[in-house]
Amino acid sequence: MSLLVVGSVAYDSVTTAAGSRTDSLGGSALYFSASASYFTNVSLVAVVGEDFSEADRKTLSTREVDISGLETAKGETFRWEGIYNTKNLNSRETIETQLNVFANFSPSLAKNNISHPCLFLANIDPVLQHEVLTQMNPKPRIVALDTMDYWINDHKDNLSKTIENVDVLFMDETEIKSFTSKPNIFSAAQAVRDMGPRLVLVKRGEYGAVMFNEGDVFSVPAFPVEDVIDPTGAGDSFAGGFMGYLSNMNDFSPETLRRAAVIASVMGSFTVEGFSTDRVGKLTRLEIEDRFRGIAGMTYFKPLENQEELFSKTN
Repeated sequence: MSLLVVGSVAYDSVTTAAGSRTDSLGGSALYFSASASYFTNVSLVAVVGEDFSEADRKTLSTREVDISGLETAKGETFRWEGIYNTKNLNSRETIETQLNVFANFSPSLAKNNISHPCLFLANIDPVLQHEVLTQMNPKPRIVALDTMDYWINDHKDNLSKTIENVDVLFMDETEIKSFTSKPNIFSAAQAVRDMGPRLVLVKRGEYGAVMFNEGDVFSVPAFPVEDVIDPTGAGDSFAGGFMGYLSNMNDFSPETLRRAAVIASVMGSFTVEGFSTDRVGKLTRLEIEDRFRGIAGMTYFKPLENQEELFSKTN
């Protein structure tokens, strides 16, 4: 199946303990596409300014991502600048956000983009996310959505209405607790599932992620990375791996969903090993498969066999 992503393409200026990078490619749709394109055909809808270089446009299409939906508007490309805490990479300070052309982004899907069977609504205004969904014809087989604290805190009603119409929701641990006012991710995930999404993935940074699917709860660890260069975009790459694998498999069985969650963790782990898409944009299939097997090895243990007891009867 093919996959459509609607989100942002930006220029990021990032400072971490490993160094800094100015005006490097970023944005939710960029990271998602870089990750998902290893598994399926991806079409991207976003907006950039007149300052967006031809070299960067070629970078977007390197992974054979369809960028016919990448609009060029009068003005400058969305820019973000942030500094990560050198002792806690889960914490960062936003120095400056310049929405520029992204402030007036109103995605209008071309005919070739309205019928994708898989849709990912990246982190943009929930009103726009809903408008994109209404343009799809027929409705995709699977619709996934990501968001952030800004929309949760200041646009909760609109976000809730959009979430009611999606199949998969991505949120991090802090976001889902804030959104639902629940004390833990288990009650929070159930509250979200009661709204409509049948699948909820709670991202927990260096601690991995937990997937909630009806009665099935699956926890996947983060792959241990020795040198974290830049965490920016890891969550979008996580979602890209998950949705890209599902699109490729065209199967939503519990086992496939679990494998997709592991793939998501794998792709997120590659992203943090470089600035921008330096690492996740230049992978081989062997690297992805090796890390997938690595997570399997980390989590495997021999289960109890039939009639086997955990404790010795002599104790």
